[in-house]
Amino acid sequence: MNDIELKNVSYKYPLSESFALKDFHFTFKKGKFYGIIGSNSGGKTTLCNLVRGLIPHFYQGDLSGEVLIEGTDVREWDSQLLSTKIGYIFQNPFTQISGVRETVLEEIALGLENLGVEKDEMIDRVIDVVKLLKIEDLIKKNPNNLSGGQRQRVAFASIIAMNNDILVIDEPTSQLDPETTSDVFEIINMLKAQGKTILLVEHKVDLIAEYSDEVIVMEKGQMVYNGSPSEVFSNKDLLSRGAAFPQVALLSHEMKMLDKPFDYITITKSQAKEQIMKRMGL
Repeated sequence: MNDIELKNVSYKYPLSESFALKDFHFTFKKGKFYGIIGSNSGGKTTLCNLVRGLIPHFYQGDLSGEVLIEGTDVREWDSQLLSTKIGYIFQNPFTQISGVRETVLEEIALGLENLGVEKDEMIDRVIDVVKLLKIEDLIKKNPNNLSGGQRQRVAFASIIAMNNDILVIDEPTSQLDPETTSDVFEIINMLKAQGKTILLVEHKVDLIAEYSDEVIVMEKGQMVYNGSPSEVFSNKDLLSRGAAFPQVALLSHEMKMLDKPFDYITITKSQAKEQIMKRMGL
């Protein structure tokens, strides 16, 4: 059975005149890593909220179509039970921390405690995930005093400890430096290797191209393209839509432009060469 199916789903937030998601139809297959990209207000976070069940259990609004999680409509799921199936890592690491625990160790255990996991099992899970993410030096620190990168690691640890089958991750690196970003993607890749189904919204498309199995491009609440990274990023039509492109893909498109007659390109060959040289740091 597929983890997630959306069938002709449209959604409009309360008091909004336009749809945040419109006629969305897609099946997310079990164990695959989906990279979700697109312009701001394209519907990416709304899609995450639907899959996680925040819509309609937290956000009301106008929802039509079916959002099926393991064959059951999201409307019929108990929100707490759904949290055992789907882990959600938010964009801002500073809002991910609960603020009610004094140590990182307690913070990681909070979700397990809320689910009534036995104490011995809870301790084992927390210890395992702390070692896995190499955050032993943080466990006695107050989570509210951590840096953004450290908080994001703790947020991942809290979700990994829950052992969810599905992970929805909304721009986890937006406030992180390149080194910490690389660390986060290593964690995500490790989760992929464990067979987790991953939906990742991310603007750093070079990493999306490297790690994801399939890319979804969203615009104005609709899916405009989907396919493997090579299929999506070889589509030059995305350039006219202002979509972000991996550096290698941009260079490839620009090199192809150089091979065309001048009449068919919008910039001169010298301009294109200059752009390529600049991108290569020459």
